[in-house]
Amino acid sequence: MRTITVAHSPDADDAFMFHALANDKLDTGDLYFTHELVDIETLNQRAFHGQYDVTALSFHAYAHLADKYALLPCGASFGEDYGPKIITRAPLTRDALRATTVAIPGPLTTAALALQLYLPGVATVAYPFDAILPAVAAGEVAAGVIIHEGQLTYGDNGLVELADLGVWWKAETHLPLPLGGNGIRRDIPEALQRRIAGYLRASIDYALTHRAEALDYALSFARDLDPGKADTFVGMYVNAVTQDYGDRGRAAVRALLARAHAAGVVPTAVEPTFISW
Repeated sequence: MRTITVAHSPDADDAFMFHALANDKLDTGDLYFTHELVDIETLNQRAFHGQYDVTALSFHAYAHLADKYALLPCGASFGEDYGPKIITRAPLTRDALRATTVAIPGPLTTAALALQLYLPGVATVAYPFDAILPAVAAGEVAAGVIIHEGQLTYGDNGLVELADLGVWWKAETHLPLPLGGNGIRRDIPEALQRRIAGYLRASIDYALTHRAEALDYALSFARDLDPGKADTFVGMYVNAVTQDYGDRGRAAVRALLARAHAAGVVPTAVEPTFISW
């Protein structure tokens, strides 16, 4: 048996797509998959050391890691006219927001990158992603960029949305906002890379065809979401483009990386490498 180490976020959408692999619903032959659930910014940082064979990555982080990881052709999350939101306690103008400090869920998250493209030069401070809502609500920071379930629950904290970065990106590019994908170490043989890609695709397909079962498992990771909101959240980030980027998804990743480089947010131009099936 060969062990394949897999790391992803402890969130409902990732739990949903990895359900079949994590709970022995697939015959993976002589491959044994282990799963570690860690927040996305920690995964971004650990990827610099090649800690996992397969890891969730923010596309912002991938721009710094393309020499170590290629992208599996499935398992990515895109915001189609939605995405990370900038929230505050009370409405602010864009100029007023520019003069504040905005909490971000980690400097290498795509949320942080999208904020810099939307509002170049704005001051930021890093918080754990699940601490941003309470920090804004308590007045510790004037504004924050929220990801994961917070996109659906910020109103419960009495907060207001200033901008949806996915909506802004779509208006700018006519493309979905690429948020995160699954990287695979480049030193893994190509045949094995393709085999691993096939099992991840099979896990996603299983979840989508056994939705109630996979959603029941995902609910244990759905912070502050009732079953209806959890289903909505999973539908936002596990769908056809998660099964395969397609030409449009690949174009969106290229556009994001190109704009990040042009804006000086990432140091070098990066052409993403996608593993073939």
